[in-house]
Amino acid sequence: MSNLVKRLPWLKSGLFWRTFILLALLITTSMAAWVYGVRSVERAPRARQIAAQVVSMVTITRAALTHSAPDLRRELLFDLASNEGIRVYPLEDTDVVERYTGGNLAPLVQEQVRAKLGEDTRFARKVNDVEGFWVSFNIDDDAYWLMLDRGRIDRNSGVQWLGWGTVTLLLALIGALFISGFVNLPLARLTAATRAVAKGRQPEKLPEKGPREIREANRSFNQMVSDLERIESDRALILAGISHDLRTPISRMLLEVEMAGLDPEARAGMQADLAQMDAIIGQFLDYARPDDPSSMRLTDLSILLQEIVQDTARLSDVKISAHIDEGLAVMGQATDIKRVFTNLVENARRYARHEDGSPIAIDLQCHRDSNVAVIEFADDGPGVPQEALERLLRPFTRLDVARSQANGAGLGLAIVDRLIKRHHGKLQLDNRSTGGLAIRIELPLAQSPRNAGTATESNAA
Repeated sequence: MSNLVKRLPWLKSGLFWRTFILLALLITTSMAAWVYGVRSVERAPRARQIAAQVVSMVTITRAALTHSAPDLRRELLFDLASNEGIRVYPLEDTDVVERYTGGNLAPLVQEQVRAKLGEDTRFARKVNDVEGFWVSFNIDDDAYWLMLDRGRIDRNSGVQWLGWGTVTLLLALIGALFISGFVNLPLARLTAATRAVAKGRQPEKLPEKGPREIREANRSFNQMVSDLERIESDRALILAGISHDLRTPISRMLLEVEMAGLDPEARAGMQADLAQMDAIIGQFLDYARPDDPSSMRLTDLSILLQEIVQDTARLSDVKISAHIDEGLAVMGQATDIKRVFTNLVENARRYARHEDGSPIAIDLQCHRDSNVAVIEFADDGPGVPQEALERLLRPFTRLDVARSQANGAGLGLAIVDRLIKRHHGKLQLDNRSTGGLAIRIELPLAQSPRNAGTATESNAA
């Protein structure tokens, strides 16, 4: 079975077909073994039966011809041909004879007939282009051919066996098809429900009936979905509480700092600390915000990226160059996509700064590759140690050098990765050969926004 899966890669993706192929191979092998066993067991008895039948017909025909009156032999031969399907012809030296072949029974039949009629008995499949079962016999010094219809000898031919086997195998395979479907139906339902949960939808409750294992699995899954729904509701309540209960005191503290009689340097420091606290809370909320598939809209990615380039170009410490293909559209949230690149620009400003204070060079490329939009974002900073690249996408992760020079909760790239996954995209990090961090983003393309008339969504965002 494993070799079959290697030769047919499409079997890897379908348990239904793997189950069906396994049942089909089992049924086919069992039928082949049964047919071989039956034919092997019946070979000798069937050969004896055919030989006895042939000997009996030859003996009766020879006796009838020997003891009949000469003037009645023509009428006797006519009766034998019309009623019994037995024809008798003189054996001539000029006869064109084709040897008799009856499969694996032929040697046994010929051996047993010769043992009864004599070793000089001949067999033929055709004589003078007339097909039948031909066997020779002698009356005194004269030799004759006795011809029988082959249907009387080979009643169950190989073609008949093949036909019966094909019909039986076809019925068995149809049964295997239904069995495979019946066995895999609960798993297919569970898979569909799991996909619905992964996409943020509420799946239909799985039926808690059938075999014990299926009942327990469906019951556990239904309980898990119920727990997840409750957790999602609790999380939304907690996020709302954090936003209200923490940001309200921060706003009050900002007002008090502004009205307090502090020197400008102390006031600026406290305002910066409170602004940092507010930004960290915002990052927490962005990272923990639940998915909302219903908010996905057709968005003109090309226009959105051009707006991001224009906003970034206004920053004094950044120099950005871009090449963006036109007419690229994705299903997504314009606000989230903007947040992705805002975080990337901010990440570059924090960690790719130059010691001499020169502007950070950012290169943004976007092009179509088959059915995805490929976005490449790169800076000219020092880059990241290769072994730390994977860790950067984990929440609350910052490199040691970042801890000493930048503020934040270590959620910037984690938020980017989470937002890209919400859009069913891919995110890859790598170091440029010329220095700096390179980020590759792939987003699945949707239909052209020119036909949908929703390109203004990015502007509204």
